[in-house]
Amino acid sequence: MDTGKNMTIGKPGRLILRFALPLIIGNLGQQFYMIVDSIIVGQGVGVKGLAAVGATDWTYWLFLWTIQALTQGFSIPIAQRYGMKDFKGLKKALSMSLILCGVMGLALTALGLGSILPLLHILKTPADIYNGAASYLQIMFGGLTAVMAYNMASAILRAFGDGRTPLIAMAIAAITNIALDLLFVMAFGFGIAGAAAATVIAQTVAFGYCLFFLIKHGIFKFRQEDWRLEKETLRSLCVSGCSLAFTHILIAVGGMILQSAINFQGAVFIAAFTAANKLLGLLESSAISLGYSVTTYAAQNWGAGLYDRLKKGLKSALFIALGLSLLITAVMIFAGKPILSLFINAADKKAAEVLDIAYRCLFLMSCFLSFLYLLHILRNALQGIGCGLATILSGAAEFAVRVSSALYFSKRFGETALLFTEPSAWIAAAAVLAVMGGRRFRRL
Repeated sequence: MDTGKNMTIGKPGRLILRFALPLIIGNLGQQFYMIVDSIIVGQGVGVKGLAAVGATDWTYWLFLWTIQALTQGFSIPIAQRYGMKDFKGLKKALSMSLILCGVMGLALTALGLGSILPLLHILKTPADIYNGAASYLQIMFGGLTAVMAYNMASAILRAFGDGRTPLIAMAIAAITNIALDLLFVMAFGFGIAGAAAATVIAQTVAFGYCLFFLIKHGIFKFRQEDWRLEKETLRSLCVSGCSLAFTHILIAVGGMILQSAINFQGAVFIAAFTAANKLLGLLESSAISLGYSVTTYAAQNWGAGLYDRLKKGLKSALFIALGLSLLITAVMIFAGKPILSLFINAADKKAAEVLDIAYRCLFLMSCFLSFLYLLHILRNALQGIGCGLATILSGAAEFAVRVSSALYFSKRFGETALLFTEPSAWIAAAAVLAVMGGRRFRRL
């Protein structure tokens, strides 16, 4: 089996960038359709509809990021064995990861559906948007198995250096989601529930496309013995996946506590914060894509024992990340307000207030965007070489900042503290990774 791109030969910077570009375009497409989703809700349902979707963000991200972290973590041993040319071990890692995904996907779906009302109550979701938020989460959580399937299929393809297929899958999903949003929300008047249904269907379509190419390439041609449980492979997958998942759970739980402080500010602030956060997803998408590229590069070169080459690739990735983040910062500072206005129905009497708060939030996040990009590069590089402790500690740093902001600083400084929370969390996490990463890579 020799499917995909071998990242142990060739110029590191060029390899990382060429592998990341399709992922960047794909992530931009994903963020674009999520933004369009929010725009359609904001325009078609109104400020309260946008606030209801925003009030669910951290709750849904808790489950989504867990899924993304697990699947990304499972793909690391796959990429390492690909770098080693250990194709027998590769088959076993693939089959065991599929079994784990099936079990965990069903468990997360059941847990999510059972926790909706308690979580919304704990997060102090305002009464006027409570029912809308609950309806949105019921549909989104009901589709978590489709989300798990798509993310695992994409992670396997990326582990082999195939960034093209997930890109096309995401483009198809984006078109499907936007078309269904317009149909369900604007034409049929299904409201927030229609937007959620469109997202789940789009993810299912994306999985179907990835699965078709996995089968076509022969990756999933297993023998009966490949499905026999193997303790060592399961342990390797669980260590890699669960350490990354625990990091993201820490981040999301901290975000949920922060969300409770945001919800306390009322529907106007929630809607403004939601608009800025949706746009942040667009800003962050290139960092996420570069991070995935660095994970595959680091894992393959670590598996092949090419440590000097690994460090050269990391330096190249950091320069690329810095350049991209500065470019995006400039665009958002000058064009952020017109873009944010797309989320808000101008006829709403609170529109001007929402837009003002949203731009202040976006401006602050844009100014500190380089720290977010640094965070993604270092976290994914360390995860790719099996250093799970650094990622956990960086997640703990983000958790500490968000919780202290929600429980202390927001009560003392009000909305201003909440606006500074995300940049502060990025700086704290990046500092932890820089210290631990510097020590680890100097030893190589």
